[in-house]
Amino acid sequence: MKKILVLGGGFSKERAISLVTAKSVLKALRKKGYQAIISEPDGKLIRKIKSFKPDVVFNALHGRFGEDGYIQAILETIKIKYTHSGVLASYIAMDKEESKKIFIKNKITTPKFIKYSFSENNFLDKKILHLVKKKLKFPSIIKPINEGSSVDVYICNEKNFLSNLRKLSSYKEILIEEFISGREIQVAILGKKKLGAIELVPKRKFYDYEAKYNSKAKTKHLIPVKISKKDYNRVTSIALKAHNKIGCRGVSRSDFKFYNGKFYLLETNTQPGMTSLSLVPEIASYSGMSFIDLIEWIINDASINR
Repeated sequence: MKKILVLGGGFSKERAISLVTAKSVLKALRKKGYQAIISEPDGKLIRKIKSFKPDVVFNALHGRFGEDGYIQAILETIKIKYTHSGVLASYIAMDKEESKKIFIKNKITTPKFIKYSFSENNFLDKKILHLVKKKLKFPSIIKPINEGSSVDVYICNEKNFLSNLRKLSSYKEILIEEFISGREIQVAILGKKKLGAIELVPKRKFYDYEAKYNSKAKTKHLIPVKISKKDYNRVTSIALKAHNKIGCRGVSRSDFKFYNGKFYLLETNTQPGMTSLSLVPEIASYSGMSFIDLIEWIINDASINR
């Protein structure tokens, strides 16, 4: 019997969702006969790991300090097998500017962007407004560089741009991004395999935090995606290419907008959710892989030196 320590909770704004993911994983593992516990990544984590002596740490953390290479570095240091991507790939995927650099270098289409530093600029300065109008146009998107789950993401027009920008002033840096309308298509990769794709039709303005995690938001999940076989192969190939170029391991999910025949890669997520509304388990299920089979695949893939 394998002993699994599931990391859940954490310190990011995605803490609540991380706990839901962790509990879903824990329930499945215990049902299958694994000896599993959930642990928080607090100051007692190393002591807990040494006391419990798990075979594998299942990383169910989302957001900063869990998905950005920080916790991965700790697990590498104490030489305990863990799931999902390693230190560098986690850092690159979480940092939206760094991942965009990888996309651009490898000719993967991604929305145009401007990095904005609050420490270097006065966020009320109308020069940034002029720059956005000239380089990106409105509407535009503003978002933190290193948050997930669409936390603190705003679609802005020219009138509300500065007021929305002010809302993000607690971050050192943000990304101002070209707004791409069109269809929301997301692709899951498992190891070196294209697991599949799903389309989302949110009733809200876009696929935001509420649309992702609140069933009352009534986001439609469409699978199979109604696109041509050629386009399906194209988008899944782009997701696999991004997964490989970033250096991801295990499972990843890439988020796309499909507009005017082009797929725009928004970001690649290295620790996608495992909740009842999560997309990777849904894609896996459609491909014939049960939730516990997915979890066991991820566990069997765990290692150090990732």
